[in-house]
Amino acid sequence: MRKFTLILVMLLLGIFSAACSQETSSDQKENTKDTEEETKDNEEAESAASDSGSTQQPFKAVQPDDSAAPLKEGLSEEALKKMPSEEAHGGDRTRMVPVGETLVKGAEDAASGPLKDHRIVAYYGHPDSENMGILGEMEPEALMEKLKKQTQAYSNADPERSAVPMIELISTVAQRTPGPEGEYYHRTSPEDIDRYAELAKENDALLMLDVQLGTDSVMDQVKLLEKWLKLPYVHLAIDTEFHVAEGETPGVNLGQVDGAEVQQAVDYLSRMVEENDLPDKMILVHQFMDEALTNKEAITPTDNVEVVLNYDGWGASATKMSLYRKFVRNEAVQYGGFKVFYKKDEPVMSAEEVLRLDPNPAVINYQ
Repeated sequence: MRKFTLILVMLLLGIFSAACSQETSSDQKENTKDTEEETKDNEEAESAASDSGSTQQPFKAVQPDDSAAPLKEGLSEEALKKMPSEEAHGGDRTRMVPVGETLVKGAEDAASGPLKDHRIVAYYGHPDSENMGILGEMEPEALMEKLKKQTQAYSNADPERSAVPMIELISTVAQRTPGPEGEYYHRTSPEDIDRYAELAKENDALLMLDVQLGTDSVMDQVKLLEKWLKLPYVHLAIDTEFHVAEGETPGVNLGQVDGAEVQQAVDYLSRMVEENDLPDKMILVHQFMDEALTNKEAITPTDNVEVVLNYDGWGASATKMSLYRKFVRNEAVQYGGFKVFYKKDEPVMSAEEVLRLDPNPAVINYQ
């Protein structure tokens, strides 16, 4: 009897052991399958993110409201085919590119920068001067709140191209005296630049450092800003009208920049992106008169740098629209920009009005 009981116990233990082994094996197979599927899903997600460039973008666009309708739905048949009459200024009103497109006719964007899929809305100025723009009128936190609301207006006006907030900080200010550098400019303090860089980072926004050159060169100014330009969310703007020759004075004499100098900055930033594994950059070039930017044909975007020509005159909206056509639509390199002055424009154009321009401005900055 004892022998039979022992055999029965051993048999039951064997069955239990086999069952456990089978269950463990099944669990291992299931876990292996789950792990393989998870790895595959992660690889596919990373590949998709890499293809779209989304993993490289250090910003968050302001999402449109649920009620926002596509831009084309709010326009008449005439508006879809023709630019505003003010922009045409008596000429042919046929649109050069379809409504909603930001690249000028014939242009391509081989980079994966912010303008590839988004629009930029920027607030321009210097923290120490109310006369130079809205940055000097508001405390940083209040400024950011207002900027996000203005950005929201553009995301709602064109929900298919959500907008990204950006601070455009004047990092060197042209002045009428030689200054400590002898180059007719004054540098914004590193502490101020750091403060606005941190503000942009905390709010998932971009920072653009604007240079007013005085008698200095574009490349000298770019090199002064290299510390910040190596940050993934920092970009460059060039205020052409403040670049004067020796013996001239910024603000008294109208300055100008040769497109070849702009191209030096484009190439320099392009190398910086490659050497430091940075997200692609953009350079914005301000212009309000023919003389301020010469030799535009020398400017060529690269695989790492997007280029925006920005019309930044103020006054009657009809005049501004016609000059946008002259300086941007007809002469732009890649993307167009348009500046709005809250206190000097008559009237101040709404987001919907700005987005009727041909081509749609990729950057709208407010002063």
